[in-house]
Amino acid sequence: MTDATSYPAWSIAIHGGAGSMTRDAMDLAAVAAHEAGLAAALDAGRAVLADGGSALDAVTAAVAVLEDDPHFNAGRGAVFTYHGTNELDAAIMTGETRAAGAVAGITHTKNPVRLARTVMEAGPHVFLSGAGAEEFARDHHVEQVDPDWFATPERWRQLEELKAKALGWFDAGMKYGTVGAVARDAAGHVAAATSTGGLTGKRWGRIGDSPLIGAGTYADDRAGAVSCTGSGEQFIRAGAAHEICARMRLSGETADQAARAVLAEIGAMGGVGGVIVVTPSGDTALAFTTPGMFRGRADSTGMREVGIFGDD
Repeated sequence: MTDATSYPAWSIAIHGGAGSMTRDAMDLAAVAAHEAGLAAALDAGRAVLADGGSALDAVTAAVAVLEDDPHFNAGRGAVFTYHGTNELDAAIMTGETRAAGAVAGITHTKNPVRLARTVMEAGPHVFLSGAGAEEFARDHHVEQVDPDWFATPERWRQLEELKAKALGWFDAGMKYGTVGAVARDAAGHVAAATSTGGLTGKRWGRIGDSPLIGAGTYADDRAGAVSCTGSGEQFIRAGAAHEICARMRLSGETADQAARAVLAEIGAMGGVGGVIVVTPSGDTALAFTTPGMFRGRADSTGMREVGIFGDD
């Protein structure tokens, strides 16, 4: 825990997904590309906060960068459903008022996190899906693209591999690529945002934890902000993001303690993954139960780091 006299003026943490990343499985070029993407997203959010901007603006900026980077499973580079489409989900929440916005089943909106924010700020509802969410996006002039924008050859290869190997209904092999960010600004407010393409080979309009407020995304100035990544079904059942905040607010646990306790509960359900957390005082925690998690964090004291593997 940071000493009370040395809290950072602002802080930010990001993730690009938890999963089966090991040094043996990733070549140096892949490591460099992912680290560069994380650094770009971290710096986008850091620049907002260093300029006195809000936590909400910072997480929006960071996640949008990750959505545009084809190395991560969100926006461009999202995985394919079983039927060969890209269906995107995202959520955003501010701890100041606990206002939130979320979207699911997006197929034309370039940056789902920006649409989630527009839902939060300009719409009467919290959660929109499918064609209705796309109509809302067009009505509010959120940038649209042809669905081909999201598709990449590598994601198509992964789908073909899954089908050829008859691995099951979807890819449950710990290749989670959800992206997210949490931040605390100089005014003391926190925010969280999460965006994902879901699981390779997902069917029947499956939606994971990422866009579900309280499951994959949550922010409350009384406790902190959380973004999750991992086996979404178990994170939903645990109400993971809200549960972490509740433990910090009501039980006095640190961010790291609360994160690890909830990940242990998820593990008992058969799930794996990771979380990033920021507190109202600016402390950050990055915890995961997979071999690796694409991640980074920075604060006003000059701390700045990115990592992939468990021993980074």
